[in-house]
This record gives sequence, C-alpha cells and structure tokens, in this order.
Amino acid sequence: MRLSVIDTELCIGCQGCMFACSRKFGKAGLAISHIRVRSDGGMEKGFVVIVCRACNNPACIKVCPSNALIRRRKGGGVRVDIEKCIGCKKCQNACIIGAILWDEEKKLPLICKHCGYCVSFCPYGVISLEREEKNALR
Repeated sequence: MRLSVIDTELCIGCQGCMFACSRKFGKAGLAISHIRVRSDGGMEKGFVVIVCRACNNPACIKVCPSNALIRRRKGGGVRVDIEKCIGCKKCQNACIIGAILWDEEKKLPLICKHCGYCVSFCPYGVISLEREEKNALR
C-alpha cells in the first residue's frame, strides 16, 4: 500500500491529516506529524502536501552513514531503525521533495509509514491509500 496525493487543488489547508498523524503516534499538535501541508504562496495559490512518495531508489538510504534507513519490502519507501539512527540529518537533506521531517525532541527523522491513518481525516479526498502494482518496484 502506498499513500498518494490525489489532488492538491482540493486541499483547503485544514491540517486534519497532520493532526491525525500526530495523534496516531500519541501526541497532540503537529510536532511529530509525518505529513505536512503548507501554503504554496498564499490562499489564492493553494497548498502543498509533503509526504514520502515511496521512491523506488531512495536517496535517503544511500546517504545514511549508520544504515538506519531500511527499504520497505512492499510499496517502496523506507522505515527507520531508531536504534541505529545517529541523528545526522543527512537523510533529511538528501530527500529531493523535503518529505523527511524531524522530531526535534527525539532527534530522529519522521518518515511516512504509509499506514493510511490520515486518509479518513481528509474531508476532501486529497490523499488516498492505494494498492501497489505488482511490478512497481522494478
């Protein structure tokens, strides 16, 4: 399964997906959300949804000096081995779309796990959890 951004034109910037994500991980507020919604230059320009796109060949894995990022078996993307992470932020800097967010308290990367919890909190269908095609990782 992969979390997909369907249509950012529908996004009203309510941040419901962000609040839901943080709540899934036991926190109120937005600090540990693994997804971000930001303005694209004012209300008239709309919003940008920033979330791991589950790259087939993730740059973040290549730059991790401690091998803390592990490629997910299904659906692309990565998961974080928090025992190995040294908090160097190289993964965050390597992500070309800025989808690796940061937990300032724990000094660890926040990378979407594609669980889909946030999807039901998006009232406009901006995001969706979709099945992968069988040969998508090749």
